[in-house]
Amino acid sequence: MLKVEDWAEIRRLHRAEGVPIREIARRLGIARNTVRAALSSDRPPKYERRPRGSIVDPYESRIRALLAEWPRMPGPVIAERIRWPHSMAPLRKRLAVIRPEYVGIDPVDRTVYEPGEIAQCDLWVPDTAIPVAPGQSRTKLPVLVMTLGFSRFMTAVMIPSRQAGDILSGMWQLISQVGRVPKTLVWDRESAIGGTGRVSAPAAAFAGTLATQIRLAPRRDPEFKGMVERTNGFLETSFMPGRLFTSPADFNDQLADWLVRANTRTVRSIHGRPVDLLETDYLSMIPLPPVDPPTGLNNRIRLGRDYYVRVDTVDYSVDPRSIGRFVDVTASLDTVRVFCDGQVVARHDRSWAKHGLVTDPVHKATAERMRQALAEDRQRRQAAVRHHTDGHAVALRALPDYDALFGVDFTNPTTKASHQ
Repeated sequence: MLKVEDWAEIRRLHRAEGVPIREIARRLGIARNTVRAALSSDRPPKYERRPRGSIVDPYESRIRALLAEWPRMPGPVIAERIRWPHSMAPLRKRLAVIRPEYVGIDPVDRTVYEPGEIAQCDLWVPDTAIPVAPGQSRTKLPVLVMTLGFSRFMTAVMIPSRQAGDILSGMWQLISQVGRVPKTLVWDRESAIGGTGRVSAPAAAFAGTLATQIRLAPRRDPEFKGMVERTNGFLETSFMPGRLFTSPADFNDQLADWLVRANTRTVRSIHGRPVDLLETDYLSMIPLPPVDPPTGLNNRIRLGRDYYVRVDTVDYSVDPRSIGRFVDVTASLDTVRVFCDGQVVARHDRSWAKHGLVTDPVHKATAERMRQALAEDRQRRQAAVRHHTDGHAVALRALPDYDALFGVDFTNPTTKASHQ
């Protein structure tokens, strides 16, 4: 085949210097017909390999027959039906070429996000152990991720659970960091946000306070929020490798430092850096509301004798002087508070452990004083003297005296168990 440089030299010699075809052939050592072909071609020669057959060719008619009836038949099933004897790679390549003829091509338009228009939200669940208490670690702790559509600015925070109150607390924290509210928050069918296909009541109250809307993605359509899905993958591959964490707070501290650097990288799809485009996004968003939206875990119960309340499998002590009264329990991402008649009767740092017990020493000491005072009162009652109708004094006998009178021995384990 004639080389490109020879083709160029032939045209130069003939057109610029007027060298005859015979002389060009002699100088370059090529046939005169080759020289004539080069002079008649306006384009440089291009090597084209003659197409060779494929091992799939003998099976193509049978493949097409199957696709004509079942256009979406999986490749392994097709391989089984046609008794494919080779590896799947060449069969998959041929299916990728011919399947669209039967299924059809579904083109998509490129999505363009206006400033302040949208933020995509998702829960990313890293598979790493995070110490949450002495001797206890948890895996699969959720990380709430939010990506702004126009600027691609990323924010994220680890939260204790996938309950609605914790997710909404995380959303409010991230939105507060940005300083304004996106006009639309996109979520998938997360159970606490819209597992039934409709926005849940807590999520609707949250969105209403912020004057925004929550849009749920269609079922089985991850591309609907592909932007935040790519952010999740970026976190998995660029943030997690090589890191160790001592607590959820340490995880969030390291994540916050990394996000500052990550938001200064150049994103090819927007031809810019998220941190530089954030201001344009910010100016088109909705101002923050004058009051905080409803977030966190909230509960109202009557405090039992054990003076503990449960929040997400962890029990927290309460001032025992509130026993028997209704108390309101509120839990943010980092604090648990208990109120009785508007007064704070307990405050604890929130524990992310499973089935933990958090006791305030002051509450324990108060309970001990209350038990001691009750015991002293009982002793005073037992020592009190009652008067008979005729006027003479009758001393109250101790309860063990009555046990002895009726032949009950509570020191015997068998007898004691039978009376419990």
